[in-house]
Amino acid sequence: MFTSQTSSFQDSIDVEERDDFDSEEIAGYSQKIQLNSYYTIYLYQGTSLTLIDSSLPSEAEPELRTYISRRLSKGALLGGMGNIATVELSIPEQAVGCYCCLLEQESSPEQPDADGNGYVICFMGGSEKGLNLFRLELDKYVQGLHSSLQNPELQNLETEVRPYLSRWYEESVMHIYRVVQLVQSNISFLLHAALSHTLVELSNSDEKTKADVSRFIKAASLQGLSQQDTTTASLCKAISEDTHCDLIIDCSSSPPTLSNTVSNRFCDDWSQAFLNAAERCNPFLLRQILENFKLKAIQDMNSLKRFVRQAEMSHYALFRCCLFLQGCGNGDVLLQNARAEHSDLPESCSIIAVLEEFLKEQSQAQA
Repeated sequence: MFTSQTSSFQDSIDVEERDDFDSEEIAGYSQKIQLNSYYTIYLYQGTSLTLIDSSLPSEAEPELRTYISRRLSKGALLGGMGNIATVELSIPEQAVGCYCCLLEQESSPEQPDADGNGYVICFMGGSEKGLNLFRLELDKYVQGLHSSLQNPELQNLETEVRPYLSRWYEESVMHIYRVVQLVQSNISFLLHAALSHTLVELSNSDEKTKADVSRFIKAASLQGLSQQDTTTASLCKAISEDTHCDLIIDCSSSPPTLSNTVSNRFCDDWSQAFLNAAERCNPFLLRQILENFKLKAIQDMNSLKRFVRQAEMSHYALFRCCLFLQGCGNGDVLLQNARAEHSDLPESCSIIAVLEEFLKEQSQAQA
């Protein structure tokens, strides 16, 4: 059983072997070279596209405009919903991932026929597969342009719109990389905090770093992803009953100093994969590792739920449950979440209490 668990973990963590993020998709990545990124914004009226601004080479922009016009004619761009595909342009990368989104203008008494009109925003860089990992971030980033696009003449192009568009890659893709670079080998403590719903506080830090860490914790959290969604209230109650303290990150030194640190074997094992991807300056691989990390935690959570249900009727199933928790390396987190989800089921709570005692004894024995 332990052999199969180890094999399963290795299958999960070795995303470099199974995915294409280290091949031609990320050509140009190294420790000193960052991927080129581009943006374009068009005014869309009726069936015509008018270029407003672009960072693409002059020969590449008409190629993109032709592609976007074709997508619009087929109804493939829906208002407010990003679309990601591969485009071939006259740029050094030739084929790149392209995120496109139509921001529709709201109709008003002054412009009753504005429905369907608006702006088309395009972000290009990396691969289609890579950008798909950041779809939610890109959607949110584009929505942040709404207030800046209310003026039809775009007199704020130089002061607001262009600087905002220029930062899309830095703001929407690189935040996970920056966090791993910030805490380095201490990333396991952040992973554990995210899984265990432990609050993270930063001191002597700028607002951008605080936002990066907050987004990382949210991205690594299992909140809302388990089959039986756990409410924030029940999780907070479970945590308050434990002796967990907030994880404190003091950024007055480099690297930062962390206090009240807690980790486990599961998070320690995964941390090396994050460090390897960060060393190769690959934010797309980092995001894929993060998704695989969460997937493995969800799979283990579901396995524990199944074992707990079986243990209510079988002592052997209880024994299997103990072996599973001992082997997965994430028993403390799994039991904390299981206790919160089964708080209204007395029999399950009794089983979980037995398992918690077992893990406590194992920990004391190893100490």
